Amino acid sequence: MARPTHHRFGVLALFGATTITLGGCAPATAGSTPTSSSRATTTSPAPTQTRGWRVMTKEHVDLWLHGFALLTSDTGHVPFFARGYKQQITALKRQRNVFSQLDANQQELSRRFATNPSLTNAQFLAMYFNSFQEIVEATDFLVRSSGNPRASSNPDVQQRIAFLAANFPTQADRDWVKRFVEALQDENNRFYHDYWTKEQQTRGAAYAQFNQDWTAKYYPKLSRFLANTQQPSGELLLSLPVGGEGRTVNDGKQANAIAVVFPRTPDASPEALYVFVHEAIARLVDEAIRDNTTPAEQRTGAASGYVGNGAVRGGALLLQRVAPELGPGYMRFYLQTLGIAAPAGDPSAQFAATFPVPGPILTALGRSIESVLGGI
Repeated sequence: MARPTHHRFGVLALFGATTITLGGCAPATAGSTPTSSSRATTTSPAPTQTRGWRVMTKEHVDLWLHGFALLTSDTGHVPFFARGYKQQITALKRQRNVFSQLDANQQELSRRFATNPSLTNAQFLAMYFNSFQEIVEATDFLVRSSGNPRASSNPDVQQRIAFLAANFPTQADRDWVKRFVEALQDENNRFYHDYWTKEQQTRGAAYAQFNQDWTAKYYPKLSRFLANTQQPSGELLLSLPVGGEGRTVNDGKQANAIAVVFPRTPDASPEALYVFVHEAIARLVDEAIRDNTTPAEQRTGAASGYVGNGAVRGGALLLQRVAPELGPGYMRFYLQTLGIAAPAGDPSAQFAATFPVPGPILTALGRSIESVLGGI
C-alpha cells in the first residue's frame, strides 16, 4: 500500500469543522450515524479549548478509516493503522457472527487499490466533512453528475462534486466509492456504531487524561512551534483505527486537523502526543528533504523514500527541543509500532538505526526547528 500523502487543501473550511465540548470522562464526539439525516450537533467548546487545538473524536472519520484498514494491506514501514487492527476487528466480528456488505465486497473493493494506488489518498476525505450523512449525499451528487460540477446550479454542490471528482476522477473510481459508501453504511449498522460507542466509554479515562495533559502541559510547550508553522489551531482527533502514521489535513491559519492514535489507558495517553508531533513536523521534513536531495534523487523517487523515517526522526528532534523528558518514550513508541522491543535503557541508538535518515537532512531539519522556535 502506497504511503498516503498528507493533504494540504483549502476545502476543509468549506465543509466545516464541528466543535464539540468534553463532557465528564467520555470523549467529546462529532458526527451522526449513517442512518441520520441531521447534521452533527454543535456545542460551544469548553473554556480550556476555545483556542489552539481542540481534542475530540469523530465517529464518521473513524468509520471511514476503518473501511480502509479492512480493505488494504498495511505495508508501510510505520504502520498506517493501529498494530493488529485488521486482525482484531476481523476476530471480533466473527465472534459476534457479523457479516456485512463490507465483508461481502471486500475482495472486489480491495482489488481497486492495485489498479489505482493513488486511491489510498481518499482515506483523508472524511476529515473534510461534518458527518457520514454528508459523505453519502456528496457521493450521490458525484455519481449522478458523472463527476461534472456543472451538472448542478448550486455552488455548494458544485464544490463538493469538484472535490470528490479530484479523488475519484474516472467512472471506475466513482463506481468504487459508491459501493464503498454503501458497504460502510451496512458495516456501521451491523457492527461499527456499537463497537465505536463502547470503545469511547472504555477509553474515556485515557481521553480525559490526554485532554488534561494537552491543555496543561503539551500545548503550551508546542504552541510557539505550531503558530510559527501556520498550524496555530485545529482539531486533534483521537482515532481508533490510526496507528503511528497519523493523518493530517492542513489549511494554514484557517483550519487544520490531525488524526492520531487513541490510547487505551491513561498511562498510555502520551502516545497521542507522539503521533501529533510526528505529523506536525511534516512540513519541515518535506522542506529539508527537498533542499538536501539532488534532482536525480527527486526524479527517481529516492527523496520520497526519506519522508517516512524523516517524520519519525523529526518528531524526536522537536520533542528534544521543547520537551526532552518525552523523547525516550517517543522513541520506544515508534520502535514498538514496528514490533521491536525497545531496550530498557537509552533507546536512541536503536531508534536511529531503525529509522535511518541522511545526515544533511537531519542537520537541516534541526536548524529549521531552531529557526521556527526562534521566530525567524
